[in-house]
Amino acid sequence: MQLQFGMPSARVLVVDDDPNMLSMLRRILGFEGYTVSTAPDGESALRLAATERPDVVVLDVMLPGIDGLELCRRLRAEQHQTVPIILLTARGDEADRIGGLGVGADDYVVKPFSPKELVARVRAVLRRTALASPLGSGGPEVLRIADVEVDIRRMRVRVGGRAVDLTPTEFQLLATFAREPGRVFTRGQLLDAVHGVGFESYERAIDAHVKNIRRKIERVPGRPRYLLTVHGVGYRFADA
Repeated sequence: MQLQFGMPSARVLVVDDDPNMLSMLRRILGFEGYTVSTAPDGESALRLAATERPDVVVLDVMLPGIDGLELCRRLRAEQHQTVPIILLTARGDEADRIGGLGVGADDYVVKPFSPKELVARVRAVLRRTALASPLGSGGPEVLRIADVEVDIRRMRVRVGGRAVDLTPTEFQLLATFAREPGRVFTRGQLLDAVHGVGFESYERAIDAHVKNIRRKIERVPGRPRYLLTVHGVGYRFADA
């Protein structure tokens, strides 16, 4: 997938059972130059995702039949493991936010939202997919710490020779840690690393992403060897 930082070549799949919301999002994203497909429910979304291979999925948590969390889980379990997923959630519904991140969503937008915010979120997740390393950063393209290998340009991770599939956000977080093993990052710093300074987000989202990364790279997630908690501060990647 050759994207240029979320520019108009990207394909967006929007899933919502409200026809007015679908129409609005098609108009907003189409105005920005994206190619937009829409689906009113989870079943049709799965079919469209399989045939159209979207570059990002924007989906409402509250869907008839297959709800948004289950749809997110199925997209991650099937062949679309790395497609960025943004959830649309109700204001104040913390369980949906944490639940969505727990099943592999990259980000969320709380309703009601401004068109500007949604477009910014779409651009941000596409930027992570198009280029895992920050703009202007140097350094090696392949990072190796112990038996963890992070290929920055190809967005590939191997642990002990085993390939590991990460979402774009998970990969960006792991790459941030791997570039500076031993450094302690606060949750706020990690939010800035994956979203960009100025985004309002939820620091517990970092905890959810870290939990997902540990589940994928650690032999015993509850006793991590690589991605360590620094109590009262944040996280660091083991430097040996």
